[in-house]
Order: sequence, then C-alpha cells, then structure tokens
Amino acid sequence: MEIVDYLRVARRRLWVLVGVPVLATGAAAGIVLLAPQQYSGTAYVAAPALVGGTAGTQYSGTQAANQFVAAFGAAVTSPRVVADVAGDTGVAPERLRDGLAVTQVGASSQLEVTYTATKRATVAPVLTATTTRALAFLFSSQVGIATGEVEAANADVTAATKAIGEWEKTNKVSQPDRIYQATLSELTSLRQQQLSMQAVGNGRGADAAAAAIAAAQKKLDELGPKLPDYQALLARRDAATSALAQAREGLQAARAQTQAADPAQVTSIGAVRAVSRLSELVRTALPVAGAGLLLGVLLVGVLELFARGRAAIRPSAPPVTVPAAVATPAAIAEPEFAAPTGASSVAAPSVEAVAGPAGTVPAARQ
Repeated sequence: MEIVDYLRVARRRLWVLVGVPVLATGAAAGIVLLAPQQYSGTAYVAAPALVGGTAGTQYSGTQAANQFVAAFGAAVTSPRVVADVAGDTGVAPERLRDGLAVTQVGASSQLEVTYTATKRATVAPVLTATTTRALAFLFSSQVGIATGEVEAANADVTAATKAIGEWEKTNKVSQPDRIYQATLSELTSLRQQQLSMQAVGNGRGADAAAAAIAAAQKKLDELGPKLPDYQALLARRDAATSALAQAREGLQAARAQTQAADPAQVTSIGAVRAVSRLSELVRTALPVAGAGLLLGVLLVGVLELFARGRAAIRPSAPPVTVPAAVATPAAIAEPEFAAPTGASSVAAPSVEAVAGPAGTVPAARQ
C-alpha cells in the first residue's frame, strides 16, 4: 500500500479516528470534573547539617545529597512510618501512600513533601506527622543503635575488670605485672651493689646483697609463669575500653545528627490550596486523547483487515458469454425469386426479420 491508499482508508474511516479520541477525552474530562475537589500542601525539609561534613556523618561523600533524598523518600512510604502517621492523623494507610510524594529540589539536599487529599483539614497534620516520623526513623534509630553499642562495650569492660579481680584474688597478688617490673629493676640494682661491695672488699655487704638478690629472683620465678594469663586479661580489658571509647564517640555523633534533624528547625509547612481542575484536566486529557488516537488507528486497521477478509471469501459472479456474431435484420438480404415459365407473376415473398430469443433469425415466411 502507498501513502495515497492509507489516506483513502483514513478518509473512509474518519469517524473512527475522530470518534474514539473524542469519546476517551470526554470520559476523562467527565471523571476529572465530577471528582471531588482536591486540596494539596507542601512541606519543605532543609537540613544541610545532616549531609556532608566529617566522615562520621551518616550521609557523606559526593553522593551524600542523593543518598539522603533516596533514604528520606523510602522512609516516608515505609510501613512503620505510614502506620505511625495513620495512627497520629486517623488517615488510612492506603490513602497516605496514594497522596504522598517526595521530590528533590534541584541537585541539593532539600526536599519537598507534597500531600493531596479531598479533606482540607487533614493535609497539614499529615505533612507534619510525616516529616517528623520520617526524620525520627532515619536518625533517632541511630541513637538507639549507638546507645546499644555503648552498653555492650561497657559490659565488656566490666566483665574484663571482674575477671582481673578474680584472678588477683585467686593468686593472692595484685597487679603482678607492676610487681614483676619493680622486682626486676630491684634485682638489677642489687647486682650492681653486690659488685661494688665485692670491689671494695666488703664481704659482709656483698653477702647481704646476695641474699636480697636470691629473694628477688625467687619472687620473679613465682610471678613469671602467671604473667601470660594476667596480661591476656589486661589486653582484653584494654580492647573493651577502646571499643567503649569509640562507641561513646559514635553515640555523641548520632545525638548531634538527631539534634540537627529536629523537625521544628529543619521543616516548614506551606499553605494548603485547592488543586486547579484545569491543570488536572490538561494533565489527564492530553495523554488520554493520545491513547484514544492510537486506539482509533488500531481499530481502523482491524476494521480494514476484516473488510478485506470478507471481500476475499465472497463468491465471484459467472463470466458473461458474448456471441461471436449476431445477425441483425439489416444484415439479411432479401432473395430474388424468378417466376417459373408459364406461370403467372406472383409477388416476391417478404421476409419478417424477427429476432429470436437467442439472437437468431427464424425462417422466412411466405
């Protein structure tokens, strides 16, 4: 088929191409115009202190803004937040999911939370509850996690300290590592004294130094085998103490983020306004008209294929047989009859040229 054929088909089915989009657009317009009046409000969330900054910040790096926007959008429609907002406002969770929308302002970390509903009085409370619950869901939970880490680290420190106390009680010695170091230093000093006394010929002082050296060496021999276990307990306590310090730093950072995410400081609720029916009609009617036109084109194609199929299966008429030669009255010549000898003259016979039913000429009548 050429373009002319398509145009011919479109002209013949013009009522379909025009009627389907008009009907679809009319139906969409009727639905929009007959629907209840919608009211919309917007909450603005601007919390630059929550994004970027130190590496300890929850959202940091080159993608911090996008990560914050994605996390906040997911939190707004999460089951927990939706259930909490429904409990605070009395709006059904399904209605909240249908009416809430989160958009990013440019490439920044600022957000716009929009809620649309048929009841004007529910718009502002829903926006307030949604922003509050979403921020608490994102940052208050971090405080809870950090608090748990601090408690766990503190418990480890307490357990390690208790184990050290029990070891000292069992071995009847306190801080054996320090005693060992002090005894070792004392032993070194006694040996130097012994050598000095021997050098000056003080045998009595040298013997006293030798006795002190023997006592110190005995103490070292007793403490030496016990030190590895005690030092392992000390290492465990030191590790728990370091973990406790890190957990406390994390808790402090989480609390700082929670303060920076205070809804009273980072959110603002705009005025509630009625949604324009004209803009809603344009947004709805144009796509519906386009879909209706596409449907009309498809319907024209189906109708044309159906019509061609019926024409193909319809029985054809028998061919008409035209006689090769049909005699006409003008083509029949009147024969001349000669009068017989001795006979009186008679009139020549006349020929009646009457065409027969089959186009033949009957015999002449005299």
